Amino acid sequence: MECKLEFWKLAHQLTLNVYKISKNFPSSEMYGLTSQLRRSASSIPTNIIEGQGRQYEKEYIQFLYVAKGSPEETNYHLYLAKELNYISNDSYNELYEICTRIKMMLFTLIKSLKTRKE
Repeated sequence: MECKLEFWKLAHQLTLNVYKISKNFPSSEMYGLTSQLRRSASSIPTNIIEGQGRQYEKEYIQFLYVAKGSPEETNYHLYLAKELNYISNDSYNELYEICTRIKMMLFTLIKSLKTRKE
């Protein structure tokens, strides 16, 4: 399964990257930070796809809003991982930039859909 939307592809890549870096977290974090970070990252593409599958555009927009909040949560988990020295500053900065790009793309799409609807 693959979505053709560029921001979905970027969100999916973020999720893959998060899974890769978090596999090196301490085992004591398995049900803590590792789980929370993976869930928040994977929530982005999941909500985009789920919203796209809805019947009404209003529902799609609502799922996009949920998806737009998840990069913020992911950013905090990444920041915490950096502060705990689980990831490098470079990894944090790279993933932070991806989260920011996703948020901006989602903002633009939501604005476009809402304007078109009016």
